[in-house]
Amino acid sequence: MQIALFGRPFNRDFFPVIEKMIRILEPGTDTFYVHHSFYAFLKEGLSFGKPLEVFREHSQIPTGCFCMLSIGGDGTLLDTLPYIRSSGIPVMGINTGRLGFLSAVSTEEMEFAIRALLEKNFTLDQRSLIKLESGEEKLFDTFPYALNELTILKRDNTTMISISACVNGNYLNTYWADGLLVATPTGSTGYSLSCGGPIISPDSENFIITPIASHNLTVRPIVIKDDSVIKLRVEGRVKSHLILMDSRSIPLENPIDLYIKKADFKINLICPGEKDFFQNIRNKLAWGFDKRN
Repeated sequence: MQIALFGRPFNRDFFPVIEKMIRILEPGTDTFYVHHSFYAFLKEGLSFGKPLEVFREHSQIPTGCFCMLSIGGDGTLLDTLPYIRSSGIPVMGINTGRLGFLSAVSTEEMEFAIRALLEKNFTLDQRSLIKLESGEEKLFDTFPYALNELTILKRDNTTMISISACVNGNYLNTYWADGLLVATPTGSTGYSLSCGGPIISPDSENFIITPIASHNLTVRPIVIKDDSVIKLRVEGRVKSHLILMDSRSIPLENPIDLYIKKADFKINLICPGEKDFFQNIRNKLAWGFDKRN
């Protein structure tokens, strides 16, 4: 069995937890594939007893890899996408960060989750992605996809931007705001939620269009089917703005037309044991912690 490891430097107090994880995995693992920068951090505090390969590109991870373990927070798991791409390799997040909707396995649950993984006692939660296109201009290198959201943000601290939105060729609205985001159901618990958007279950097959600090108080988030094509045209006094795909960002000059649609592949998230989306929501948002319940 081949297992890939990806992560960011974490609090050194977690080294014993991660070392225990490696020791549990080693008997059933032939080779570990570890991201080069993460390995540089890990080798300061632990060693591997099985063969290890360091990867820098997605092509260096074998397509038959059993899974990738993301060690960090939700941002870390989002950063695995350019390495996983459309391979179908499932990802499980071990949360050494803070809240962790995607990296849902806490360090206290790590041993149970890893043993469930080895025993194949898990389900795969398939999550849809957003794809970005913009005419002939190539954006975000060779991976213009996002699991959480696509976000357009102003770069100036004072001047808002104007974003016109059409859905399947039908004019929706022109947003005067600090920005606009298009979120997947997965992203409904991220940036969109903090901007007043709804929480949507992962299998709902929708997109959310959410304004960021809209200058019109009657403008609210809207939910549409994810088989729609969204066209956004960005304009404003300031000619430069930012476009983000999850945690990756690039500057662009406006005016520009952006086309957003559902990707033709999905990402597989590993849910060990009996974990489900609603249980995760209750735990992370403290729903039900009411003496009347």
